[in-house]
Amino acid sequence: MDTWILLSLLAGAIAVYYYFFKNLSFFEKYGIIHVSPVPVVGNMAPVFLRQSSLAELIQKVYNLNQDAKYVGFFDGMNPVVMIRDPDLIKTIAVKSFDLFPDHRGFIDEVNDPLFGKNLFSLRGDRWRDVRTLLSPAFTSSKMKAMFKLMSECADNFTDFLSKLPADKNVMEMKNIFTRYTNDVIATCAFGISVDSMRNPTNEFYVYGKDATTFSTLRNIKFYFVRSMPVITKMLGLKFVGDHVRRFFKDLISNTIHTRDAKNIVRPDMLQLMMETRGKRGPGKELTIEDMTAQAFVFFFGGFDTVSNLMCFAAHEIAVNPDVQAKLRDEINEVLKTTNGELTYDALNEMQYLDAVVNETLRLWPIAIFLDRVSVEDFELPPALPGDKPLLLKKGSSIWFPVFGLHRDPKYFEKPNEFHPERFLDENKKDINSAVYVPFGLGPRMCIGNRFALLETKVMLFHLLTRCDLKMCAKTPHPLRLCKQNFALMAEGGFWLKIQPRDNANNTIVFSNGVNGSATNGHI
Repeated sequence: MDTWILLSLLAGAIAVYYYFFKNLSFFEKYGIIHVSPVPVVGNMAPVFLRQSSLAELIQKVYNLNQDAKYVGFFDGMNPVVMIRDPDLIKTIAVKSFDLFPDHRGFIDEVNDPLFGKNLFSLRGDRWRDVRTLLSPAFTSSKMKAMFKLMSECADNFTDFLSKLPADKNVMEMKNIFTRYTNDVIATCAFGISVDSMRNPTNEFYVYGKDATTFSTLRNIKFYFVRSMPVITKMLGLKFVGDHVRRFFKDLISNTIHTRDAKNIVRPDMLQLMMETRGKRGPGKELTIEDMTAQAFVFFFGGFDTVSNLMCFAAHEIAVNPDVQAKLRDEINEVLKTTNGELTYDALNEMQYLDAVVNETLRLWPIAIFLDRVSVEDFELPPALPGDKPLLLKKGSSIWFPVFGLHRDPKYFEKPNEFHPERFLDENKKDINSAVYVPFGLGPRMCIGNRFALLETKVMLFHLLTRCDLKMCAKTPHPLRLCKQNFALMAEGGFWLKIQPRDNANNTIVFSNGVNGSATNGHI
């Protein structure tokens, strides 16, 4: 009996060692430059100990060797090849896309369908099928239709801000902008209209906030779901609670029922998915759960990441008065040229506004890194002259370190300075498309990038038409990154003073000739 106990303990110890330590010598074995890992957390210890933000950690690893085509990184126990070379990035993401088509899968779609069934998580043919289905929702014609819905939200949003009393005009912008993005996503993806400024406790906002807030507990849960998917699946650990899933599923189901009953048609993502019913082969029909998952990931990305983009843009505009002045001149010129009629085409022709948003995405990218997983063996060239090629086995993970690339002085002069002029037409040609990748590149590029850009520009146009953005005593300058969140956030929050303009144009006519405002209730 004692022998069996001893053998069992020995087998258990070997299994634990193999599970937690088997890959820690991966890069050392192949002579790849890397930071020595520690068990379980790999190179992520500084993030979990709140000694560094994830962005700063990635930049530090990226800068291990300026000449290397790639370096090594341990995402928990998973060895990741961090690609630094633009040509190699383009080869993997575009030319050899069929060999690297997927993101790393770590969420079980049965256990956690909201995340497991959405476009970001889907793989292979299922991803291609859903991507093809959803792509028409983001064409120019659809963007033009959604522009009117966004403009109504932005008009309502900035009207509220411009009328705040002087003792309430210092505010934390993340809280403010998530309310705007909440309203935009509600109307453009879910087909409902809400006013989160005047009705701050509406269900859509409350459940959205619940789903996207990364508390310490959720950060820990996120790490375990990513690093130990098999164990978390066995434990039934979910990233989003059942109450959130039920809310969004019921919302989709009820909205579809109402539209069918009343023959309502709207230019939004849900309508597009509804129109596929009865037109797809056996096993390819989108269920209510499938539709909910696609709409939810659109909401999740828009609610949190796009509002972050707006926060950083507003911050840079406020702390750079010359940028704000140039933007205001461009806005005034557009209103003068169009007789106060804000149109989709006029907005998209604003070169300086476009440059400001692009420079914000360079300095403060929505995605700190992009990941891919190989579906076949693939040989990488030597990382440095004299090194040997590296054979990536099927299932290997690679990262494109966006934050490092965007701040590399090799590609951007004075990379830590906010300089929108680098994105004006005469300078754009010098920017490498494999280096500036805020939304990714290749077939797996973010499907909602045009939506995010349009939503941000619409908001900035309306806000700067009516208000001045000013620094206040709480404004972090220079801005420091928060160490308590995986996403890019400002330490202490994004605090600004919103001051109504003396000669503001408070009535912007939309291209349909109506000064729009959002209404409450389901549509």
